[in-house]
Amino acid sequence: NRLKAIDLFIEKNPEYEKKFTLVLVVVPSRIGTKNYFLLKKQVDEMVGYINGKYGSIEWIPIWYLYRQLPLINLTALYNIADVALVTPLRDGMNLVAKEYLATKTEKKGVLILSEMAGAARELGEAIIVNPNDIEAIVEAIRRAFSLSDEEQIEMNRIMNRRLSRYTIEKWAKEFLESLIKAGDIQLEYSTKKMTKTIRNRIQKDYLSAQQRLLLLDYDGTLVAFADTPRKAKPDERLLNLLNKLTSDKKNQVVIISGRKKETLESWFNLSRLILVAEHGAWIKKAPNDWQTIEPLSNQWKEQIRPLMEHYVDWTPGSFLEEKDFSLVWHYRKADPNLADVRTKELENALLDLIANLNLGVLRGNKIIEIKNVSINKGRIASLLLKDYPADFILAVGDDYTDEDIFMVLPENAYTIKVGISSTYAHYSIQSPEDVRQFLFELTEVNQ
Repeated sequence: NRLKAIDLFIEKNPEYEKKFTLVLVVVPSRIGTKNYFLLKKQVDEMVGYINGKYGSIEWIPIWYLYRQLPLINLTALYNIADVALVTPLRDGMNLVAKEYLATKTEKKGVLILSEMAGAARELGEAIIVNPNDIEAIVEAIRRAFSLSDEEQIEMNRIMNRRLSRYTIEKWAKEFLESLIKAGDIQLEYSTKKMTKTIRNRIQKDYLSAQQRLLLLDYDGTLVAFADTPRKAKPDERLLNLLNKLTSDKKNQVVIISGRKKETLESWFNLSRLILVAEHGAWIKKAPNDWQTIEPLSNQWKEQIRPLMEHYVDWTPGSFLEEKDFSLVWHYRKADPNLADVRTKELENALLDLIANLNLGVLRGNKIIEIKNVSINKGRIASLLLKDYPADFILAVGDDYTDEDIFMVLPENAYTIKVGISSTYAHYSIQSPEDVRQFLFELTEVNQ
C-alpha cells in the first residue's frame, strides 16, 4: 500500500516530482517460503513500474535496498530522512518509529505512523494513518511535506520527551502492578465464588420466602454472547426454565435487558414475565402495553448518527444498531487490534459531541452505546422494588450496566455477577450455563 500511495501521490501532486526520493529498505526474511517470494515479486514489480513511469536520468523516485543495513548506516539514514513512512498492517510495537525519533538531533522530521502499530498509542503527535487507506496515506505524505520546521520540532519534542520518561523500568513497574491487580481480582473472585454452602443458603431462603423478586439480565447472563444480536434468541430449554419460574405465584421474574422492546416481545410470551428494554427506557407488565418511565427524546440521533456511521465505515466487521432511545455501535466481529483503536477514538469523539446534551456513553461487552443519561438499570430496579415488595430478592448480571442494579438493592438481596471482574455483587458465578443450572435448582427445591 505504501508503494501504491507513492504512485498516487506523484500522480495527484506533479509539483513534487524530482523533489523527493523514497528510500525503501527491505530486510530479507522468511526466504524460501512461497508467500514471501510472491510478496517480494510484487514489490519488485511495483518499484520497477513506478521508477519506469516517473523516473528519468535526473530522478529516480524509489531507491530500493533489499538487504540488512548496518546499524550505523541505518541510523544515518534515519537522521537525514525528512519523513519516515512507517505503515505496518499489524505490529505489536514497532521500534523503527521510536528509533527514527531518537536520531532527530535537530528535532526536524515527520513521522507518518500506522494506527495498527503499538507505538501509535504513545506517539499521538505523529501523523497517524489507516495503513489500508491509500488515499489517507497520500494525504499524510502531502501534509508531512507541508509542515513548517517549527511544527516538526514541536511534535518531535513532545514525543521524544514522552519516550525518554517512559523507560523500560517504568514499563516493568506498570506491568508488575497490573499483574498484582489481576491477582487481587482473582482473589476477590475466589472469595465471592458461589460455593455449595452459599447455594444451599440461597435455596433455603428462596424456599421460605413469601414474595420473591428475580431481576435477570439477558445477554451474557441467560445466554452466551453471539456475533450478532439476532443469534442470541432464547432456546427451548431457557424458555422452559423461565416458564417454571414464572408459574410460581410467589415469583415476580423480570428480564432487564439492553435490547429493543420489539425483540424481547417477539422472544418472550409468558404472561407473568416483566420485560424491561433499552436498559430501563421501556417496561412491559403483562397484559399492559410498553411504557416509558419518563418522557424521552430521540431528536439527538440526527446529530450523533453520522459520526457513528462513519466509524462503521471505518471499522470492517462493525455495525450500528438503532433503538428507540439509543444508538449502539457493535464491534464484536471487527479486528481486535483495530477495534481497540477505534473504540477509544469514538468514545472521545462522542464525549465531545454530547457535552451539552443530556446523553451518556456506555461501554458494554464489545459495544459502545449512547443513550439518555437518566436511564439505567438501577433506576428501573428501584421502581420495581417499590412496586413488588419482596422478602427474597435475587439479581444476576454480567457487565457494568448491571452494577447499577447491584448498588441500589438492599443489603439482604442476593446479587450475582457472571464472570471474573471487580463488582458490587456479593457473589460470582462462572458462565450463563452455570446461571441456568443455578436457577433450575431453585425451581427444583420448590417442588
